[in-house]
Amino acid sequence: MGAADLYTPALLEHVSHPDYNYAIEDATCTHEGINPSCGDDLVLHVKVGDDGTISEASWTGTGCAVSQGSADMMSDLVQGSTPEEARRLCSLFGRMVRGEELSADELDELDEAACLESISHMPARVKCAELAWRTLDEMLSGSAEGPTTTEEA
Repeated sequence: MGAADLYTPALLEHVSHPDYNYAIEDATCTHEGINPSCGDDLVLHVKVGDDGTISEASWTGTGCAVSQGSADMMSDLVQGSTPEEARRLCSLFGRMVRGEELSADELDELDEAACLESISHMPARVKCAELAWRTLDEMLSGSAEGPTTTEEA
């Protein structure tokens, strides 16, 4: 498994031209996620609409291409989802990057984020890929008191 397997065109597109790298001024909630092992630091911003779905999601911060590309893909994917659906997607993504085999339907649900499946073969990069997803899951679960760190994994 080489870098070419990790740095897919989809990931590189989200890193080069992120659509969701901005702060939402009237966000319903925000939460910081930190990966102390490499210095990735992201703040997620989510706006929940009147219908109870995530109407907008975004991120700000610094980090490696994997953490930023993953955060951008996640922000795109969860828009239109209920918080419960978004948490389920976070769980699927976490299972995938930790090497659990997902069904074809589950991979389809992850859309472009499924391109990070091969990261499971690079344990040091798993925390980078899952930072935004763990942060979102913790924020939506209501248990967020301080920053989410990937050291908890």
